[in-house]
Amino acid sequence: MNNYITGKIIKELREKQGFTQLELASIIRVSDKTISKWETGKGLPDITLIEPLSRALKVSVIELMSGEYITNQNKAGNLLKSSFSVCPICGNVIYSIGENLISCCGINLPILEADLENEKHIINCEMIENEYYISINHDMTKEHHISFIAYVTNDRCEIVKLYPEQNAEARFFNRGKGTIYVYCNKDGLIKKDM
Repeated sequence: MNNYITGKIIKELREKQGFTQLELASIIRVSDKTISKWETGKGLPDITLIEPLSRALKVSVIELMSGEYITNQNKAGNLLKSSFSVCPICGNVIYSIGENLISCCGINLPILEADLENEKHIINCEMIENEYYISINHDMTKEHHISFIAYVTNDRCEIVKLYPEQNAEARFFNRGKGTIYVYCNKDGLIKKDM
């Protein structure tokens, strides 16, 4: 995070919620003079007040601290506009739709750009009864492996998390047209349209 909370952001978010300084102060249990000091840049919130302040202002802690808050204007989400992020520290897989600001283990995560399958990563797809059997001929060691396989259609996303020493394969019920995503911990996200 590049900066700490600014008074301008606190004031802007407080006014957006329709609170007076006194009303916000009573919600987070400080004086209205304290809110005034923050908004005029004569003081900053204590670290213990950041979470209650973000809850009262209806933004995430990350949005409050970065000063960049996201307004959801998406009226009709389409899962085919999905994105994935993977934390390089803990390995969390985060799936989202549309623009976002994602943080894990204290770092902001980029949205992964998916490449089309290539000779190094060929996504095999077989139809077995009413299921897709997806497999990738790939090393599955701790150093180099497929971390997850996902099947995304316009109304669903299914993710199968994989671990080293497993086979790089998954089965998904056939839900029609969609995209298969495969994440290699060394080479990134690969996709294949179905």
